[in-house]
Amino acid sequence: LLMGFVSQVGHEPLPPTVGRNVLGRKVLYLPGFFTYARHIVEVDGKRGLFRGLTPRLISSTLSTITRGSVKKAFPLEDMEHVSNKDDVKTSLRKVVRETSHEMMMQCVSRVVSHPLHVISMRCMVQFVGREVKYSGVFSAIGRIFKEEGILGFFVGLVPHILGDVIFLWCCNLVAHFINTYAVDDNFSQASVIRSYTKFVMGIAVSMLTYPFLLVGDLMAVNNCGLRAGLPPYAPAFTSWIHCWRYLSAQGQLFRGSSLLFRRAPIPAASFPID
Repeated sequence: LLMGFVSQVGHEPLPPTVGRNVLGRKVLYLPGFFTYARHIVEVDGKRGLFRGLTPRLISSTLSTITRGSVKKAFPLEDMEHVSNKDDVKTSLRKVVRETSHEMMMQCVSRVVSHPLHVISMRCMVQFVGREVKYSGVFSAIGRIFKEEGILGFFVGLVPHILGDVIFLWCCNLVAHFINTYAVDDNFSQASVIRSYTKFVMGIAVSMLTYPFLLVGDLMAVNNCGLRAGLPPYAPAFTSWIHCWRYLSAQGQLFRGSSLLFRRAPIPAASFPID
């Protein structure tokens, strides 16, 4: 968790190393998961790997409870599930209704759990500047409310919700169209393929919606008084759109999306690799 977010904010405490790509050409790779894990343990000890874990667990718990509450208020029994016997229009209508139901649950749970997500992000990012501004959940709540007001708990919420909504609709609709038009009912493994389509599409769509996650997380720590939220890591963004445009101009919209094979974001010619 910590390693992924530290790389998101652009903090690279370890130098890149020379490696070779599949074509055998020399390229620069940034340190991966295990290298960073060792570095964090050396700096902070094993406890350093779990910065921000408590608010993240609370956030996840709130999200689960909220989804359950919404589910009880709008039971799935009232929803019509897609059946192979449905015609095209009927099945599409059911997918739209089911996706709308999922979207409602996800949006409500995101709003409720986001304040703890913000606290978790700020606890983790203190690793960059060796700060102790956010040392506990309750003290963090008091500090954010005092310095930023109630809106401080919801910075970065909009891109997160947009990412969730786009993910749900793209994943469900594309999976539906694939199962309807690309999978032949006469094929013996058609039911098995259909059961995995949504899972595979979820992985693919999550990669496309990653920039929304990145922008939302960066806005959660931007200009909050922590070193990682200030130059040189990032300017003081005026909005999440400003943040998106900045990252896009820098070619960094997918920064931190991988923790294993991470190419250096600057031209290899800038480093002596021979």
